Amino acid sequence: METVIDLTKIARRYGEFRAVAGVGAIRTEADYGRVLGLIEAILDETRNTPAREDATHPLADLLDLLTAAVREYEADHHAIPAVSPREVLRFLMDQHNLTQSELPEVGSQSVISEILAGRRLLNTRQIAALVERFHVGADAFIERSDLH
Repeated sequence: METVIDLTKIARRYGEFRAVAGVGAIRTEADYGRVLGLIEAILDETRNTPAREDATHPLADLLDLLTAAVREYEADHHAIPAVSPREVLRFLMDQHNLTQSELPEVGSQSVISEILAGRRLLNTRQIAALVERFHVGADAFIERSDLH
């Protein structure tokens, strides 16, 4: 049996949704900001409740759709350039006004110098220490083959 899709009804309801939610497709930075606001409102509504992880929650599908749209928009408009782990480390050190000797959890000043010069790769222990210190994802410090 073929399902009949009432596009007129869908368009009307989608228009109603847009009017109430204040969002639609993400085409501009303003759209992007509004969608992020709606995502935040949904997350605030479900924070610290079982509903946050509940796929049957009435807003779960909407949250999935919105986050997918945000990921796509960010990939197109807010892409983070691919950089080496040493460039990430150098950037974080600059942002936090740190010298090489102020990262003892990673290694001595000479070890940091070798990492920044590209003569040494970060090991697992060092990556874990940097993740803990700077609260960034470990993937920022994992060497990628496409950067060589």
